[in-house]
Amino acid sequence: MLCPAIPKEMMKQMKFHKRIPVLAVATLALLAATTGCNRLKARDQLVKGIQSYKSAQYEEAIDHFQNAVHLDPTLPMARAYLATAYMQQVVPNLDTPDNLKNAQNAIDSFQGVLKEDPTDVNAVKGIASIYFNIKKFNEAKEYQKKVLAMSPNDAQAAYTIGVIDWTEAYQHARDILAPEGLTDNGEGNVKMSKTACKTLQAANTDLVAEGLQYLLKAVAINPNYDDAMAYLNLTYRRKADLECGDETARAADVAEAVKWFDKAMGTRKMNEEKKNKPGAAKTDGQSS
Repeated sequence: MLCPAIPKEMMKQMKFHKRIPVLAVATLALLAATTGCNRLKARDQLVKGIQSYKSAQYEEAIDHFQNAVHLDPTLPMARAYLATAYMQQVVPNLDTPDNLKNAQNAIDSFQGVLKEDPTDVNAVKGIASIYFNIKKFNEAKEYQKKVLAMSPNDAQAAYTIGVIDWTEAYQHARDILAPEGLTDNGEGNVKMSKTACKTLQAANTDLVAEGLQYLLKAVAINPNYDDAMAYLNLTYRRKADLECGDETARAADVAEAVKWFDKAMGTRKMNEEKKNKPGAAKTDGQSS
């Protein structure tokens, strides 16, 4: 794309600005022309990047978006598209240097978006998603909580916090039960020793409490959120581990888990029936 030269008429006008040195006027005019040209080039790069992105040519799209940001740092959406293109390159649960580099590039780009607009909730969601995919769970929860602070009715953010808490609690349970030759039975693991139970309490009490809090919040926001109900079932089974000899409490937790399992299955069936009806809208965990 060719940059426009300084118009002849403008050059003529410069001769009459006796109070301003002709060289200074020419420099300002050239700067204005160059800035305008860069903005045109930036928009051209943005359009090409979007085309590449839609064709799943993410590396090519990244090059175009980087050029757009370089040419015009104020161009709306250029940083957001760049961050999203990087995010598409991130493979969940893969900790190779290249994958982690793509993840960090995406996070840095989303942070650039937030620097320009701290209220951009999609950028916050993007960062939370990337941290989740590279298993940095504390950071993922931190950003999902930021999402909820900005958008209190985001059921998916609440659900994701609950999923993270259950994931960590389940791993703790497996690690603590293994030395005793036990595998998780989902019923409170009554055969584990008192020492193992106390260790589980120390590791999982806060995680289970927080997980239940946010999963129940997700269902309160969206009463048809079957995935959140399924994780309530799983999290109540983690709560059953913590009762340490209190059979009544353990049985109550398991019964609550079964209740949520049944509700999840019934709600999932209902959601599938609704989805298959002509003209049905898709749901993504947001409030109904």
